[in-house]
Amino acid sequence: MNNNDIPASFTSFAEMLTQLPDDESCRKYLELIRWNSKPTCPHCAVIDENSYQLKVKGEFKGLYKCRSCRERFMVTIGTMFEGSHIPLRKWFIALYIFSSHKKGISSHQLANDLGITQKSAWFMLSRMRYVFGIYSGVQFEGVVQADETYIGGENKNRHANKKVLDSQGRSTKDKVPILGIMETSGKVKTQVILDTKARTIKPIITDLVKSGSILVTDEWTAYKGLASEYAHIVVNHGRSEYVKDNFHTNSIENFWGLLKRGIYGIYHQVSPKHLHRYCDEFAYRFNSRKIDSNERFDFSLKNTENKRLMYKDLIKKNVSPEPLD
Repeated sequence: MNNNDIPASFTSFAEMLTQLPDDESCRKYLELIRWNSKPTCPHCAVIDENSYQLKVKGEFKGLYKCRSCRERFMVTIGTMFEGSHIPLRKWFIALYIFSSHKKGISSHQLANDLGITQKSAWFMLSRMRYVFGIYSGVQFEGVVQADETYIGGENKNRHANKKVLDSQGRSTKDKVPILGIMETSGKVKTQVILDTKARTIKPIITDLVKSGSILVTDEWTAYKGLASEYAHIVVNHGRSEYVKDNFHTNSIENFWGLLKRGIYGIYHQVSPKHLHRYCDEFAYRFNSRKIDSNERFDFSLKNTENKRLMYKDLIKKNVSPEPLD
């Protein structure tokens, strides 16, 4: 396959498998997406179509040498594909499936589909979630909804000696709280939090939501005092009020339903340590819901730069979720 044979895009997963039949074609497609087929040195950022092509055993496999800084590089350097012994085509298959399936895919299922170990599949999925979770730093504005939810097992499903008191509502101590902020009919951002107190919630809201926006929440006490920065609309769920002057929190609550159906239905159990990555996964797919699977695949490839999660960092003990950038 030469550069003229590289598909500009494809319209389905089956078409991707046909048009990218091997690692070589996948490498060229990645070069097209990341570099516009013009080798770009990750060491000095020089774009040079005439970079040296280094051959291994007489065959060129994507290894370049920069004519400026003299460093060697490949298109996978600085991406989630760097250093992986898993073939690039399997990475492409995994990324397409993972980004397009509405509720995700388990590591066991992906391992069976790709013919790799479950441990390798879990690491691949974790690297993709890490890429999906990079915060753009752009503040939400307009009409913004904020709400919290909890992830954890139902008390009624626990063995008698494992049941806990106060397992429902905001007083629960056996579930992990998550704060969600969403532009109405727009994008969502989630943050796993330690508790649902004002000292935890307010700084996150002020960081993510532009001052002067319309902020819609329920009556939870942690949201009190936000009227100084926002047009704060309080929908009192405790009084069976779910819409107030056409404002509501239904959109973020619908997202919570999607998140929970995915976690409980596909992954079944998620440790608090890694929960934020799963939230990032569902937020990413939700935020890109208005583009088709092929566009989302290309967008994901473009956004792999400088976003590589190391396995040693993934399995560290007692690591808190990454703070917002």
